[in-house]
Amino acid sequence: MKIPNYIKNLSLYKPGKPIEETKREFGLNEVIKLASNENPLGPSPKVMATIKAHLQVQHLYPDPSQFELLQAAEKFFAISKAHISFGNGTDEIIDFLVRIFCEKGDALLTTQYAFQAYEVSAMANQVECLKAPVRENFEIDFSELISTYEANKSRIKIIFLANPNNPTGTIVNKTEFAKFVEYFSKNEDVLLVSDEAYVEFVRDPQYESLLPLVTSHQNLVVLRTFSKIFGMAGLRLGCMIAPAEVVDAYNRLRKPFNVSAVAQLAGIAAMEDAEFISATQCVTWSGIDFFYKELAAMGVPFVPSQGNFVLFKTPVSGQKVFSEMLKKGIILRPVDNYGLPQYLRMSVGLERENLKAIQCLKEVLFHLNIEINREKKLAQPEI
Repeated sequence: MKIPNYIKNLSLYKPGKPIEETKREFGLNEVIKLASNENPLGPSPKVMATIKAHLQVQHLYPDPSQFELLQAAEKFFAISKAHISFGNGTDEIIDFLVRIFCEKGDALLTTQYAFQAYEVSAMANQVECLKAPVRENFEIDFSELISTYEANKSRIKIIFLANPNNPTGTIVNKTEFAKFVEYFSKNEDVLLVSDEAYVEFVRDPQYESLLPLVTSHQNLVVLRTFSKIFGMAGLRLGCMIAPAEVVDAYNRLRKPFNVSAVAQLAGIAAMEDAEFISATQCVTWSGIDFFYKELAAMGVPFVPSQGNFVLFKTPVSGQKVFSEMLKKGIILRPVDNYGLPQYLRMSVGLERENLKAIQCLKEVLFHLNIEINREKKLAQPEI
């Protein structure tokens, strides 16, 4: 059987290295994973209690209409459930939006260093992924974004913008974003998708979610995830808030049982646990501030982040530092697949995990700097 070349040539999404694999590879008893922007607190107590209470009915199929989950989401997001649907993680929603709005030979537009899932979905659907350059500080340059669109607007059907962005942690200034949305509000031939996976971690007052604009814009979609603030990455639950027409098209394409019964029940419990959301924010912000302080003390450049992670620059290749950290039982995230070969991304963990990670990073960078200085001396000509 012949497999199409576009499938053979797909760039695989590279997830964080698993803990158990690292233990086996290096003979370690303890491994700390700060690679995948997971919630170090795990799911909320209410979510755990709900899952345990319903394990005995998991022989039944889940509700294909997602009725109770939609009821809870309507209350949580303060928007009519006619504008909401759920997926098996936002990855599924992203892929289906590409399938709905793009045909072979079309293009989608995103930015340099944007979340890789957009490009993966584009390639899987024989759609080109165009990337507009960003500024030196990794922030979106809307003039570049609009120029790229205008040069290719006959082919571009979707614009994906992650806000905050992963892996950089940067946000879009609310004033600039509002102008950008209005620029495209008159062009309903292109769908604008604001991926707000990390919205709950934002502290910058210049940030503003586009959620309130969905009902007044026919080509605006907002994505939210239950993997980060709610600590439900393993349950796979993503949410789309969109015009009713887009929701209808998505519901026609998605499989009837795409969201498991456990994920639906857990999602309801998660949205009802405001105390847990606050607790996660406190842990995250404390961890981020600790990383800032320690990285600055080490003289390590980093990108100020509005997510639950920080991107920092390494004196040698990120892969080299990553490998040395693995030997010490710390999993970070290389981002060379994003075109950032001299950077690593570090997620916030529990306090003891953050302390251990920074301690190991200091040791690794100390020894690498010795090697760098030794090589510099050897490279100097004798006088």
